[in-house]
Amino acid sequence: MLYDDIEYSVYVRRFRLSNYPNYAAPPHWHDDIEFIMVLSGSMAYNVNGEIIELKTNEGIFVNTRQMHFGFSDAYMECDFICILLSPVMLCLTPDMEQNYVIPLLKNTHIPFIHLNNTKWHKDIIDGICEIPSLKGTPAAALKIQSIFAWIWALIYENTPPSDDQKIICSNDLSLLKSMMSFIQQHYQEKVTLEQIAASGGVGQSKCCRLFSAYIHQTPNTYLNGYRLNKSAELLYTTDFNITEIAYEVGFSGASYYAEAFRKCFGITPSDYRKKSKGISYLIEH
Repeated sequence: MLYDDIEYSVYVRRFRLSNYPNYAAPPHWHDDIEFIMVLSGSMAYNVNGEIIELKTNEGIFVNTRQMHFGFSDAYMECDFICILLSPVMLCLTPDMEQNYVIPLLKNTHIPFIHLNNTKWHKDIIDGICEIPSLKGTPAAALKIQSIFAWIWALIYENTPPSDDQKIICSNDLSLLKSMMSFIQQHYQEKVTLEQIAASGGVGQSKCCRLFSAYIHQTPNTYLNGYRLNKSAELLYTTDFNITEIAYEVGFSGASYYAEAFRKCFGITPSDYRKKSKGISYLIEH
C-alpha cells in the first residue's frame, strides 16, 4: 500500500464508481482498516460475499483481511471517500495492542460494520468526514491518529466480544484469495482456468463456484477486470501508447483490448487518458 505520507500509515482518496470497469472496484483485501463514506449516490458493497447497500451519508467499516469491493450492477454513479489506516497507528504500547487492538482485529463478529443512523455510527461518520480535511495541515499525523483512536474506542465499546471458537475466514475464502493472488501475480502472462484452479488446489468447477459465490464473477471476468484496472493506471501515469499498454497488461492485441476497455468504461482508452488527466480520481486498489 502506498500511504500518503511515509511518516504515518494513512491513505485518503475520493473516488467515483464510474472510474472502475463496469462500475465495480476490483475485489481485494489487505491488513489495513478501511472506511468508506458515500457522499452522493449509492452502491452495493461486497464483504466476503455478503452484499450491503450503502446510500448517501452512509458508510462502512471493513476489518482487516476481509475480501471486499464496491460496485453497481445498474451502472449508477457513486461519489465516495475511501480511507485506509494501519492498525499499527493504535499500538502505542504493548498493553494497548494486546487489550484493545488485537481483540477487535480478530473479532469474528465484525468483519464489517454498516454505518448508518445509529448514534455511535454517526459519530464515526463525522470522524471519517473530518480526516480528509486534515491532510497537509500542521500535526496532521497526530490529529488523524487521535480521530482513529476515538473511532476505534467507539467500535470497541459497541461490539460484542469475539467467539474464539469461530474461524474468521473460511477455508473456501482462503482458497479464493490464493487464486486471486495468482491472477494478480501473473496477469501479464497467458492465464488459463486450469492454472487458476491449480493455484488454489481445487478443480475447475469448484474454482468457478468460489468466484461466483464470493465475488459474483467468473475467474476470467475477474482476470480481465484486473487487467483493465492495471491498464487504467498506465493510461494515467505513463505515456505508453495503446498497443504497448495492451501487451503490458496481458491482452493479446490492441483492438481486443480497446474493445474490452470501451465495454467496461464506456469510453475508449484514448478518451479515458484525456479525461483522467483532468481529474484527481485514480484507481489505486
